[in-house]
Amino acid sequence: MACMKATYLAPAIGQYLIAHTTQPDDVLDALALETREATGDRAVMQLSPDQGPFLTMITQISRAENVVEVGTFTGYSSICLARGLAPGGRLTCFDISEEWTAIAQRYWDKAGVADRVELRIGPAAERLEELPDGQTVDLAFIDADKAGYPVYYEILLSRLVPGGLILVDNTLWNGHVADPTVDDDDTRAIREFNDMVMADGRVTSLMLPIADGITMIRKH
Repeated sequence: MACMKATYLAPAIGQYLIAHTTQPDDVLDALALETREATGDRAVMQLSPDQGPFLTMITQISRAENVVEVGTFTGYSSICLARGLAPGGRLTCFDISEEWTAIAQRYWDKAGVADRVELRIGPAAERLEELPDGQTVDLAFIDADKAGYPVYYEILLSRLVPGGLILVDNTLWNGHVADPTVDDDDTRAIREFNDMVMADGRVTSLMLPIADGITMIRKH
């Protein structure tokens, strides 16, 4: 039975949703298994099966040619994004771990998307600033350290084309954002980020109850 991240849903509903969503192929299944074996408890950072088709479909619908990912881990989300790119499109991935992204690079080859993916290792707040002047972004996916979300958001929004999208993961944070008894650092960071986006007149946003919460943000 597939892992369901949406713990705020009744388990039966969560499993029903996954069962009625396009299933991962053999490459993604193998990657998910290796990630669990190689990273242990950290495997929770990997996308759940319902998120993959969503990322691919949104990338396809938006006809994105230039996509950025902040937080690659072992590569599940990057494969899904790369598969949705418009012809000739490119995905630039930012991560701090050479160890985990080494797994990602092997699976980019297995998935046949390595020719359209570039990896940049280092603190994303610094590496994002190194993007060439004038290079715009059609779509971005943020799934990294929660305290860094506002920084990544502002850098990417400044490069986002009008009508472009930013997708942000974990914005429901296991439901903790709505629980006033929870007040740890990451929960506060997510709440503050969510409030910041809601108050941002430059964008329209929609929080979706997919997995651990994905917020879709469209630049005016």
